[in-house]
Amino acid sequence: MFNIKILFLLFITYSFMGWVMEMIATVVEDHEIVNRGFLIGPYCPIYGCCSIAIILILHKINNPIILFIFSILICSIGEYITSFVLEKIFKARWWDYSHMKFNLNGRICLRNCLFFGILGFIMIRYINTFFTNLYLSLNPNTLNIIFYVTLVIFIIDLVISFNVIFKIKNMSLKYINLDNTKEISLKVKEILTNNILTRRFLRAFPYLMETIKKSFKIITSKVRSKWFVCLKTKKYLS
Repeated sequence: MFNIKILFLLFITYSFMGWVMEMIATVVEDHEIVNRGFLIGPYCPIYGCCSIAIILILHKINNPIILFIFSILICSIGEYITSFVLEKIFKARWWDYSHMKFNLNGRICLRNCLFFGILGFIMIRYINTFFTNLYLSLNPNTLNIIFYVTLVIFIIDLVISFNVIFKIKNMSLKYINLDNTKEISLKVKEILTNNILTRRFLRAFPYLMETIKKSFKIITSKVRSKWFVCLKTKKYLS
């Protein structure tokens, strides 16, 4: 059961299922289809990571109350840590539950915690056995092919996605030395409209856009201050 190949395929499976649930949630709440995945492909790794943690820790637990409570704890800790780490790395909030009741620093909220508890219980009791047996029943050669192909695709996706995200993060720094606010605005608009992957990330995580706007307000303010000093100096010298 703890074969690394099986665990990876389960990780991808639950990441995909999480992506589907996120898509459904955006349709219900926002009445539009938005790819909410952190990566380009159809998967949300946080769901896969939490699912694997639940499988490894709770696979022998039969008590439904314990399953429910510990699923809440595992998923809540996972979501909180993910939010904290992403914010520290990219200097931006990827999601914010501050507007929801019973939230903790806007990173997790009671509604989602209860939802994750239910999902964890259902997964261990009814779903995981099916997928585990399905992958175990595969011919070793077939399993190897599926594993390595999926792994390569996932790694490529990871590299491309992080490259795009770091470009978004460094977008303001790239034009910090420009002296013309109009030039800065044109450069930003060019990046945001021409790169389809950038547009996809900003649409999926609107809080990133707020961070970019704040950064460019600071830059614009610095540029205007610089020009004001130059004009004052020029006027003084003349």
